[in-house]
Amino acid sequence: MKHQRFNLSKYFGMILLLLGAWISASDSKAQGQDRTSSKKLTLVCSTTQIADFARNIVGDRWEVICVLAPGEDPHTYEVGNDDALSVARADLCLENGWNLEGHSWMKRLATNANKPLATCIAGVSPLMLDLNGETVNDPHAWFDTKNAAIYVNNIRKAVSQIDPSHADEYHARAKLYLIQIRALNQWIARQVNVIPKSRRILVTHHDAFGYFSQAYGFQAISPVGWTTGELSGVAIDQKQNIVKQIRKLGVKSIFIETTINRELLDDIARETGITVGGELYSDAMGGQGTAGETYIGMMRENVLTIVEHLK
Repeated sequence: MKHQRFNLSKYFGMILLLLGAWISASDSKAQGQDRTSSKKLTLVCSTTQIADFARNIVGDRWEVICVLAPGEDPHTYEVGNDDALSVARADLCLENGWNLEGHSWMKRLATNANKPLATCIAGVSPLMLDLNGETVNDPHAWFDTKNAAIYVNNIRKAVSQIDPSHADEYHARAKLYLIQIRALNQWIARQVNVIPKSRRILVTHHDAFGYFSQAYGFQAISPVGWTTGELSGVAIDQKQNIVKQIRKLGVKSIFIETTINRELLDDIARETGITVGGELYSDAMGGQGTAGETYIGMMRENVLTIVEHLK
């Protein structure tokens, strides 16, 4: 009987071949798991401010989609098929709430698509507005930086609930962003202090700056109140009362809002003989590449514009 000689080199070759195949399979599995874990979640936001808050919290973990484009008015926005398609693939939707989104369009989109919806304004102490004899909550709460902090925390909680494995990361980003917002608040207070109290009268198209005015010691005046209606929607006697009030108070300048046609305030400025002090970001931030493309940027530019024309 012949004995076969044991081929040691062949044996080790087979071992190395099997080991290589096992490592390759393990790498492929790990890469597949990495691809799955790195897949971005989708967050659909109603307004530009909320989208900016969200981006500062989620980083690159989520794809952040904003329904409104810079300069668009949430009160009068009409949703389209593209908005419905965006919400249909969302993992989470965010709205301002308190009917900033006219006729609750963001809530309707989320409900129709059966998607979770977080209301960012929840927990804010509201200012009250008159809407055709009905008292309603003022939805423009982000103009007080203390309320902006509430928005940020609400968003952090909402994304952490959907993606708890990265909750610590969201908390860390939110913590840093809140430090920036507190610094913004202190900066605004120093800037507006150069305006004499008698001149802190902020005349804008509609009631968007109530929270800002309360926080920083201004008197807010708006010709059309809650709505974003144009000149045709304002009664002649209503406009004349505003003209008389402006003359009586000695208002130095009035301000245009970037989301609204300026015809009404241009007309009031002509009648009162005062200047139009420039444009303020109100219901939407500025476009990409502008100084007002972020929340901090829009607040900074608004304050600089107000101070320049009222000091």
